[in-house]
Amino acid sequence: MIEITQDEIENLRPSRKKPFFPLNDRLRQYLVKHGREGKLPASYKDLFRFTYSIPLKDRSGKDTLWETVSYDGHEWNYLRESLVKLYAILKTEGDLSFVNHLDVARIDFCSFGNSQPFRIRIVNKFNDNYDHYYIKPADASRVYGLELEHLLSPDRITYLTHHDTLVEEHIAGIPGDIFLQQHLLSPDFNPIRLAKEFVKFNERCFVRLLGDMRSYNFIVNITPDIEDIQYRIRAIDFDQQSYEGRKNLYLPQFFKENYSFVQLAQHFLDKESIAQYQTEERTMMAFRLVSSRYRVKELLDIMHDDTISKPEKIKQLSEELSAHFNQPAYLRSNTMGQMVKTHLKQTLRKSLLLIPKTKSRFAD
Repeated sequence: MIEITQDEIENLRPSRKKPFFPLNDRLRQYLVKHGREGKLPASYKDLFRFTYSIPLKDRSGKDTLWETVSYDGHEWNYLRESLVKLYAILKTEGDLSFVNHLDVARIDFCSFGNSQPFRIRIVNKFNDNYDHYYIKPADASRVYGLELEHLLSPDRITYLTHHDTLVEEHIAGIPGDIFLQQHLLSPDFNPIRLAKEFVKFNERCFVRLLGDMRSYNFIVNITPDIEDIQYRIRAIDFDQQSYEGRKNLYLPQFFKENYSFVQLAQHFLDKESIAQYQTEERTMMAFRLVSSRYRVKELLDIMHDDTISKPEKIKQLSEELSAHFNQPAYLRSNTMGQMVKTHLKQTLRKSLLLIPKTKSRFAD
């Protein structure tokens, strides 16, 4: 992280509308090989056959930007059975032995944003415990984002694809914007540990070129620890994987929605501590890269030739990253996949050189 002013943050905005990019045959084969692609009992298009919708309010009566949708009786019976089976496929690899205990409590639709997702609430009829998952249109850049999250972040993620449908698990946590509103004044709040985690999250996003991490696109998890608490920030929206042309859009520190996190880091951390936490995160990403090297290489080889952005954005990002690192290798990138591969080498090279038996494989 670097010293920035609020004026610099205010001027940063991602593209208003990102096009969808289809999954090519090589990516489909990769997904089949690694258990991500398979026949699903319901599709994204099926859910659009609702008859009406009503705005969904939160507990305080405020609009959530989601709408609860309703279907006619015949359509609802088909969807309810299919969506419970889909939940079983997502959670237990298709074990249907417990589906009689489950039901669909609600289907919500969000027209705000690019993916226009449906959120499915599944409830256990015995104890009323509930869970969610999401159905979205399959988009290649989002799938690459999910895979890179699974392979290079501290967390694993479950999703499935089939034709034009993408199904994602719900990632539990407190949305970043809600955390800022409700938890900064908590007696248990530890600003230093949150600042440290934001530095690490900022680094993770930049290294793998995940963009648009405004506070409502990530969540904060709170974990009790010895005599204190720990925080983990997790991305929940992967729509902007390697799409934008501006370098700063891949750095969460530059969004005005995240300014409170930035202020904490600037107030409680010195430059040496920030550099330490950045190095720690890059080292851990390097270890993850080494442990999954064959799968990462397979994914990047497919991404290398795929189209997931516009030529003018690729040119802009290559020039900005080249200037930032004083590294002309970026200028040879003709696709975002090539850019990600070059960027991983550039940002993780020092850490990879310190890991035994990886020098010649990754650092060259």
